[in-house]
Amino acid sequence: MKNHAVKTVERRFLLAILLTGSILAVEVAGSWWTGSLALLSDAAHVFLDIFALGLSWLAIRLSTLPADERYSYGFHRFEVVASLANGLTLGFVSLGILVEAYHRLLVPAPVKGLDLLLLASFGLAVNLIVAFVLKGSHHHEHDSHAPDDLNVRSAMLHVLGDAAASCGVIAAALIIWRTGWTLADPLASIVISLIIFASSYRLMRDSFRIMMEGVPSCIRLDDVSAAICSVPGVVQVHDLHVWGVCSAHIILSAHVVVDDQRISQTQTIMDEMKRRLKDLFGIEHTTIQLEGKSCGQGAVVCALEKGNL
Repeated sequence: MKNHAVKTVERRFLLAILLTGSILAVEVAGSWWTGSLALLSDAAHVFLDIFALGLSWLAIRLSTLPADERYSYGFHRFEVVASLANGLTLGFVSLGILVEAYHRLLVPAPVKGLDLLLLASFGLAVNLIVAFVLKGSHHHEHDSHAPDDLNVRSAMLHVLGDAAASCGVIAAALIIWRTGWTLADPLASIVISLIIFASSYRLMRDSFRIMMEGVPSCIRLDDVSAAICSVPGVVQVHDLHVWGVCSAHIILSAHVVVDDQRISQTQTIMDEMKRRLKDLFGIEHTTIQLEGKSCGQGAVVCALEKGNL
């Protein structure tokens, strides 16, 4: 992200943290007042939202620091570390909610349905406002083929998951208010815990893929190799690797065999390959080794039917 875009995202994250903090304060007090486990569970999720937003804000700040001799790619990967921490903590919270909900199913507790309804509605309204605030930072200046910024996406998952959880609390509150069936409260808690676990799984999966230097989910190696091989003068592509330093910075390295020609002529081939990789896949950082014949390193991923192969 460019500097002015980063500043805008930072301001939106700080506003989101303040709004989410107001939800936490209201729901913690409200869970004590109403006796609702579902509202307390939602408050726990909101606390994780604040933790996630804080980590994401810190990751964005660190990502703007310049590279140095020790960290030649800068600090972009802190984004991935923060997202993985978010996913792990969400998983533990989900487990804790399930355990408490099980105890409530065995020993039901009284719940003030109407008060719970009003408090949950407040939480839902503010969550939607926070989602709108973060959505503005979601439209930064990335190429349309590049993956979304993992920090913004992880924060959106937290907030939207909490909005869905608030809907579950509202449904439980309506049932308790109209029928007096208090088991709706722990049942809503179970639904909330499953929503939290789903968010946790997605964050850990995407973070793990980047940390293992896997191919970004928005890119297929076959498509990349085909795009390179379609450049006039290219004979073969082998030892192709595509990975991400973080969700917004994709890197490619490859060995490319070209027709026998002057070295000065190969610059045209290199320029065309780089243009296609940027336009089609959003890959700007490339290391491409041109060869007159295959060095035998790595697997061949694309080759034209020519006599010299």
